[in-house]
Amino acid sequence: MRNLGPYTYVTLSMKPGSVPRLAVSFHTADLRIRAGVLDNPRPYLEICSPEADVAISTTGAGHVTDADLHNARQLFNAVARYLADCERLHSEQSAKAAPDAAV
Repeated sequence: MRNLGPYTYVTLSMKPGSVPRLAVSFHTADLRIRAGVLDNPRPYLEICSPEADVAISTTGAGHVTDADLHNARQLFNAVARYLADCERLHSEQSAKAAPDAAV
């Protein structure tokens, strides 16, 4: 497996007659992740690297809707899965690397 080092990848696709599409991929540990509630009040989630920022908030920046709750639950479940996968793979990778370290 090739390791490119840490990076953030941002693309913008604009096709005639289509809605523009922005994609942001963080491949770095150099992230700032935070969440809170703004004054109006509405919740927000930010994920930022030195190269890009992504912010998530409520529909139309307004009151929390049923759809917002659904999305927040999906996000929570996906992040829990990501954490579990990272912990499992880190453990497996550490176990494989341990015999090499003794050589």
